Amino acid sequence: MTDRPIHALTATDAALKIARGELTSEQLVRACLERVTLRETHVRAFAHIDFDKAIEQARHYDRGPHRGLLHGVPVAFKDIVDSADFPSTYNSPIWAGNQPRSDAACIGMSKAAGGVVVGKTVTTEFANITPGPTRNPHDLSRTPGGSSQGSAAAVADGMVPLAIGTQTTGSTIRPAAYCGIVGYKPTFGDFVRGGMKVASDSLDTISILARSVDDCALWRAALIGTTLPDLRWPKDRKPRIAVCRTKVWNEADAATQRMIEECAERLVKAGASVGEAPLPREFDGLWDAHRDISSFEAARNFTWERTTHRDQLSPAFRDGRISQGESCPYDRYRSALELAARCRWEIGAIWDRFDLLLTPAAPGEAPVGITATGSAVFNGIWTLLYTPCITIPGWSGPAGMPIGPQLVAPRGEDIRLLALARWVQERLDLSRNAPIARIVEASTSADS
Repeated sequence: MTDRPIHALTATDAALKIARGELTSEQLVRACLERVTLRETHVRAFAHIDFDKAIEQARHYDRGPHRGLLHGVPVAFKDIVDSADFPSTYNSPIWAGNQPRSDAACIGMSKAAGGVVVGKTVTTEFANITPGPTRNPHDLSRTPGGSSQGSAAAVADGMVPLAIGTQTTGSTIRPAAYCGIVGYKPTFGDFVRGGMKVASDSLDTISILARSVDDCALWRAALIGTTLPDLRWPKDRKPRIAVCRTKVWNEADAATQRMIEECAERLVKAGASVGEAPLPREFDGLWDAHRDISSFEAARNFTWERTTHRDQLSPAFRDGRISQGESCPYDRYRSALELAARCRWEIGAIWDRFDLLLTPAAPGEAPVGITATGSAVFNGIWTLLYTPCITIPGWSGPAGMPIGPQLVAPRGEDIRLLALARWVQERLDLSRNAPIARIVEASTSADS
């Protein structure tokens, strides 16, 4: 357990305290809402929030029987998944005032497991390129990343212990790394997307922003409807980890490259077998393939918006991804899909030799400014390969902002990924360096 203030507890610690009767859901929810009151005018993580409804839910759970893994724990959802209790506006004026009649599957499963839905977090426009007003809690002059910007900022700042994000390119891993929290993108298709505003059928993945690896395992079990996994790595099995630099390695800044090298060196000392895993040359085409697939499918999924409300789309989205998708020939789109399918099969040779890949989560620290969300160059191919990925905090860049590695496991091996991520955190003692310990004590005077 931890001596963190209530609003900064991990979801796992909070759920355990509630189950033991050491904490009520109402106490936890009120502490989180007090944090929102203190910080939201600076961070601006929420698109929609309802204090009264959240407290009412918490009291209801405190009076009733234990409902499930998330019993009494406050959660938030990116504003591209529908909620019967909140508007779904997708950060677009086209959808202003839109009120769905039902919950998305991820919200429904979370409620069934006892989660207290606090609100909807800010997304970039349709989870694409144009950001909302959210700022990085560590430095309000910097982006929190995107597109799951509000979810990452809310978790990092102590407003909620858990938030749902999504990833089409790097929309969970990158903001988690920028904000110094844990970001987990599961194997493609593990979390049902029903009730989500889909941009790319071949890529969109519902993901988790959290404060610990255990929190990711907790919510994963609730979202799938299964039992909690055992995340203990076998004592008699040496983890086989490979550094994977990919063709864009030089786009990482010097601090990030040093972080990956240091991580590899420390893992060897901790007992892991560490090697190198260069990708086959054919994989060099995956970056272009990802762009063609995401653009082609977005132009079709947003046909109503682009044909009836084109002037209400942001110029960056309209003239970027939409126009690219409109001009992408079908044959090129099909070729991109075929390349992705071949590479998903060919990467099996790497998994025969290694349990986990180690690669950057982002090129460096969160950039200054909130009009862009940073580069996803280190994320898109893993999203396209359908592999589960996680980023864990524990390092800082030259400006003192969080940076972190990205860990990648074989498709379908999410429990392996989570177990090894926890093994890495424990062996390298990263939790003491995690920047949330600094963030949760931030004062309003420091934000002015």
